Amino acid sequence: MAFRWWQPVLHSRLEWLVWAGGGCLAIAVAAAAWRRWRPRPDEAERERQRRVRVNQIGRLTSGEVVDVLDDLGPRGAGVQPGLSRVVVYRYTVRGVQYEASQEIASLLSRIRPKGCQPGLPVDVKFDPANPGNSIVVCETWSGLR
Repeated sequence: MAFRWWQPVLHSRLEWLVWAGGGCLAIAVAAAAWRRWRPRPDEAERERQRRVRVNQIGRLTSGEVVDVLDDLGPRGAGVQPGLSRVVVYRYTVRGVQYEASQEIASLLSRIRPKGCQPGLPVDVKFDPANPGNSIVVCETWSGLR
């Protein structure tokens, strides 16, 4: 019978199971710690990722700009004019009408100001699995005409 290198270390099946269980437990603890303390993206980055995803998988439909809201903060609260801009739009998917809004202050360089006025038509990209998740402008596409 050939010498087996693990025989001096693992004398019984129970000892082998204890070592294997300990290794699995160490991996599980390390994975839980990484998941708990990993750096998470901030709100602006999560919104950018959402826009990019909807742009990649989205389907197009027609809509209409309902309103454009500027300066969404109370006066005197340190909000500078033009710092915040939200476009409110309406669109229909499979007979259901949706009304949504999108904050576009970081994307103002991608749109024409005259294309973002109430009553004008707009192209909307929406997530086919969740039609309420939609965009009118992102980093590489604009539905504002």
